[in-house]
Amino acid sequence: MDFSDSALQQALDHPFVTTLIGLTLLSTITVIPGHALRMVKPRYWHATRSLSLKTKKGKTVPLAELCKSLIPPCRLNPFLFNGHLQTIWTVLSKQSVPIYYKRRIFENEDPVYTGHFSVDFVRSPNTDHEPGLPPRTSYFTEEEFQNIGSLDSKPMLVLLHGLSGGSHELYLCHVLAPLVGDGGWEACVIISRGCAGSKITTSVLYNARATWDVRQMVKWLRKTYPNRPLFGIGFSLGANILTNYLAEEGSDCAFKAAIILSNPWDLMAGNLALQRTWFNRNAYSASMGRSMRALFERHVEHISKNPKIDVDVVRKIKYLHEFDRHVQGPTWGYPTEGAYYRDASSVDSVMAIRIPFLAIHAEDDPVTASEALPREEVRQTPYGVLCTTPGGGHLSWFELGGRRWFERATTAFFQTMARDIDLDAISKTDVNGAPLEGQISRGDRQPLKPVFEPMRRKMHIPGL
Repeated sequence: MDFSDSALQQALDHPFVTTLIGLTLLSTITVIPGHALRMVKPRYWHATRSLSLKTKKGKTVPLAELCKSLIPPCRLNPFLFNGHLQTIWTVLSKQSVPIYYKRRIFENEDPVYTGHFSVDFVRSPNTDHEPGLPPRTSYFTEEEFQNIGSLDSKPMLVLLHGLSGGSHELYLCHVLAPLVGDGGWEACVIISRGCAGSKITTSVLYNARATWDVRQMVKWLRKTYPNRPLFGIGFSLGANILTNYLAEEGSDCAFKAAIILSNPWDLMAGNLALQRTWFNRNAYSASMGRSMRALFERHVEHISKNPKIDVDVVRKIKYLHEFDRHVQGPTWGYPTEGAYYRDASSVDSVMAIRIPFLAIHAEDDPVTASEALPREEVRQTPYGVLCTTPGGGHLSWFELGGRRWFERATTAFFQTMARDIDLDAISKTDVNGAPLEGQISRGDRQPLKPVFEPMRRKMHIPGL
């Protein structure tokens, strides 16, 4: 559930919302909560026996201790002292973080999820631009793409944007800016079907657990760049998709490490949070509903070929959950939006991940439900660390001067993992040599026989 820039702009067009925001901003000039002026240390949740990482100098360090040493204290802009103001400032700030891309269209080879999807590869600054695509984005020529492969060993980051977003989103560019170019990284953004000027070729868009395009792209990257260590990061709904992908891959995951940012985790809890107050319904859920309805209209020719989709009903929806009820449910075979939310949530998926991961979340995120964070779940796996801050909003964390706190955290984590950690020697034991299983073993549960499987899903392919 990503509150994208376009969705927020639509909310700001509402006169009442605009007035409310103006009065709130004015009040912050004279009344600033004392806690907003303090430098706050993030809070952490992790297993008692954390994954042991070996450095290239031969030392060992637990994943949890490494994260705590890397992540800086959080001092946010005191004038943006709650989650609403932080989130709204994403649009009001009008920042520009220029990242340049070349796009390539791929065809998915999986018979379950046929169709095409787009990927934007980060490129050096240029003057190319393709009408209909986001700024600073153009298509590869056939000659350019033919020579795209490389045997270099640069670290490469794979990014998944949020709901109805794309590679142009400011939060995503903030992460890329310090890594690419002089940072030494390569990167690409997997575009969710139909988003950011991409076209669909079937009646299906994407959903919160549609991992097929990610899986095919990672395999292609492994083949095209055999020496590059791959890393992943997902934002909001893209974080939910990434979490599910990492869990589905388990020990076979090609990523070396990943960051999960502002993940809604429990989609049902997030849906209820969005409907809890008038402001949440109209400033967030209705705005995201309009964004998804606009996405539907751009691709109505293909989506309407699904006989289960009632175009007239979809055109009358107002809220995000109504879109999920009338489009996502019929498209993917879910009887209700609640069934979809429960099945696509990633809160249990963390326990099936088998690579180092860092999850970052703001407790005052107005778009997701902070009470649904997997605090206890992450304590059951040695592979992950959950880092929370009291403030920061949804994909925001603005500091004085316009910089974002999470950018410093993500840069430190990725650069340290790529430069200092022996990625080929990630241990399956803790610092004392005790085995790490990442879940409760049968031996610990005797005489009980059932075993909890984090990735057992209700939606499955019959016969497989």
